[in-house]
Amino acid sequence: MREIVLDTETTGLDPGNGDRVVEIGCVELLNTVPTGRTFHKYLNPQRFMPSMAQAVHGLTDEFLRDKPLFADVCEELATFLDGARVIAHNAEFDIGFLNAELARVDRPPLACEVIDTVRLARRKYPGAPASLDALCDRFKIDKSARDKHGALLDARLLADVYLELCGGRQPGLALAVQATVATLSTIAQRQPRPPRPHTATPDELVAHQVFLAGLKEPIWLAA
Repeated sequence: MREIVLDTETTGLDPGNGDRVVEIGCVELLNTVPTGRTFHKYLNPQRFMPSMAQAVHGLTDEFLRDKPLFADVCEELATFLDGARVIAHNAEFDIGFLNAELARVDRPPLACEVIDTVRLARRKYPGAPASLDALCDRFKIDKSARDKHGALLDARLLADVYLELCGGRQPGLALAVQATVATLSTIAQRQPRPPRPHTATPDELVAHQVFLAGLKEPIWLAA
């Protein structure tokens, strides 16, 4: 099962008002285990960075000026996401922004299955805070490197949160699965024994008659 944990940073909150994506971070999971493969891009939004957005992620106009446009990386992003289920925190926000960027370059919207970890958290812990910070605190996930938001950093943290929401870490599980597979393989390679005969031999029949003759008042003769 291939999944991509995804996060974005933007110039604001509404792509309909011209806000743009400035950073995309993705972490690949295979059977809920990080593979080490990532996708990470900073993007030139072709507009000035509002001070409120800059305060959130720290990305400045100067830093982003020489970064690629979304049109330059969309094919690489589509290839990385192809065939995977996408995991995102408040997924409507991230997917909405990416679909708006795709529309600007005349590409179709994302068609992958999407899981929203905010909804997962609220279903599992009704009434409890469901922010990424709050969930990291709940699961004791180290977020000391997170002085500001960052798409790849947040995607890595979310991957750990997602694993906890799905049932938590089981250190011995992988070894147990490997042992089971090895056992099944060994069983499959065993040669079946030839069937044992079920008919009594002449010697066994004689021994049985001698045994019956030695019984006193067997119950099947009482009638």
